[in-house]
Amino acid sequence: MRKKHGMPHTNMTLMPDTIFARSTQWQTWLDVEAALARVQSDIGMIPKWAAVKITAAAHLDVIGYDALVSDITRTMAPVLSLTRLLGKAAGDAGDYVHWGATTQNVMQTGRILLMRQADRAIRKQLALAARTLGKLAHDEADTMMIGRTNRQNALPITFGFKVASWITELDRTEARLSDAARRLFVLPFGGAIGAMQAFGDQGRELNNRLAAELELAEMLLPGRAVNDVFAEYLVQLSMLGMCIERVMTEAYTLIGQDYGELGERLDDGAIGSSTMPQKVNPKYVIPVAAQATQLRGCAVTALETGRTSHEGDPLSNQILYAVLDQAVPLAWRVCIGFAEALSRLTVNRDVMAQKLASAGTSVCAENLMMKLAPLVGRGRAHDIVHHALEMGGPDRLFNDSNITAHLSESQIKTALDPSHYLGESAEIARLAATLAEKIVSRLQP
Repeated sequence: MRKKHGMPHTNMTLMPDTIFARSTQWQTWLDVEAALARVQSDIGMIPKWAAVKITAAAHLDVIGYDALVSDITRTMAPVLSLTRLLGKAAGDAGDYVHWGATTQNVMQTGRILLMRQADRAIRKQLALAARTLGKLAHDEADTMMIGRTNRQNALPITFGFKVASWITELDRTEARLSDAARRLFVLPFGGAIGAMQAFGDQGRELNNRLAAELELAEMLLPGRAVNDVFAEYLVQLSMLGMCIERVMTEAYTLIGQDYGELGERLDDGAIGSSTMPQKVNPKYVIPVAAQATQLRGCAVTALETGRTSHEGDPLSNQILYAVLDQAVPLAWRVCIGFAEALSRLTVNRDVMAQKLASAGTSVCAENLMMKLAPLVGRGRAHDIVHHALEMGGPDRLFNDSNITAHLSESQIKTALDPSHYLGESAEIARLAATLAEKIVSRLQP
């Protein structure tokens, strides 16, 4: 069996800054041209010897980077210039280069191959993040803290429960992104207009074999106006940005001096502020939150790319390539930063306990209400507890006759003890820790 050639031949270790660099893209186009020639030779569309020579010549250092730059400057048609130089380098096999293909076939296929590499790198970083979140949920399943709604004290929870909300959102985010990726990583190779005319009666076979060669799925209609698969993936990257932004901004808030429930582990020599030596500013969550916000904003432009006209629309494609160039590397950077920032979070359990204690017994007023409810009715119980708090604060709950007529002091005290009103916080945290490991398994190849 022939080795698959779905990965670019570049010797460069691809990173966010190089994934869509000109040299990276051009080498990937050459990889596609070589794969096309090999498959076409397999089905008798071009000679075997021609495919061998084309494959041997399909390297950027063979055709010449500077020569390609110069030719593109003149032709303003990058794939045309690339195939000309590839044909020249392949000698007499040059007559069979780019047989029946069109520019967008090569450009989009190459970009999809690069996006698949970026997707794998993103998934690797998300796996690291999910593992860290799972450990946090497990280790802090019983760590009590105050839960907040409307930015006000609400009910007691555990920090593990809070982390569980991050894990479950990441679970949904990963599922949506993976589903979109399944539709994106396909072969858009239908010739000039998508109906495969130039391939004669071998168009479907060519698509089937070339898809297998590049380890992509096959498309029923590999047209030039099919941008929705890119747009969908971009929207899901934006949703990933939204998820990460929420986690990072909440961590940023809890690190803040008014809360102090979380911290960041900084390396020796890190400086909190250039002017105020007493400050230790967050260094990791802030840039990730800022980049995640930018990533979330890519969704709007992504949705503009689907308004293609007829069977091909270069205007929509230009918009598409611009947003891909921004969003994919940005998503990769965000995920690297996310995994790093999570690994540096520290949990200040004493502060969480202090904040919960300072909130007073009223944070469990709902529990007291629910103890009264079977005796006086839920609505009446709500009004009794609310009125008591309004009239005298938490202390009034122990001497209000409407309460003491039904509950003993011991029952009231137990009802107002946060440790008795955590609900399923700890159990949810532990289940979320298990879910995090399942996410890691899905994210790993």
